[in-house]
Amino acid sequence: MPGITFSRIGVLGGTFDPPHIGHLWLAETAQQQLGLEIVLFCPVGDPPHKQGRPISPLHNRIEMVQLAIAEDIGFQLDRTDSERPPPHTTCSLMPLLQARYPHSQLWLLIGSDGLRDLPTWYEPACILQHCRLGVLPRPGVQLNWKALLREVPALEGRVDLLAGPTVDISATEIRAWIGDGRSVRYLLPPKVSAYIAGRDLYTN
Repeated sequence: MPGITFSRIGVLGGTFDPPHIGHLWLAETAQQQLGLEIVLFCPVGDPPHKQGRPISPLHNRIEMVQLAIAEDIGFQLDRTDSERPPPHTTCSLMPLLQARYPHSQLWLLIGSDGLRDLPTWYEPACILQHCRLGVLPRPGVQLNWKALLREVPALEGRVDLLAGPTVDISATEIRAWIGDGRSVRYLLPPKVSAYIAGRDLYTN
């Protein structure tokens, strides 16, 4: 949104293959509880953690994100990650977003499984130099705070835990469900479901 300055911005990155209600619920919860003026949905161009695995073409994933967030003025598609050359790491993305919004506080929005696995991310301390973490609990995920702080000391004082119902849903499960010919009517925004059906995605 050119010409508009935001002071509190959420960043939700992902493959979005497809974007589902779990993504939207995380964005909605964070926006309400952290007072975010905008949540940026940032589809990753070439996810480094999914090398060798089939993913949908970038244009399909971007179009699905646009459909998923079209009715919420507080959500916005951001192409910073998808339009830059690889490697597409969060560590290299966050400085670009901070430079684009130099007067904004950024929150990287993740599930508690992402926080649990943060020590395995590429240079997590670098990520935390540019943002706070907004973390929504995921069912069955236990956090070992002592171990996390030992492995990533920069986490100290940089985590905002979100409260509310949790959603145990993944894009991997949705793709498999569609591939089996099952209904995903209440797992995806209706326009995303229609898009997938119209292009026969995930059926083979």
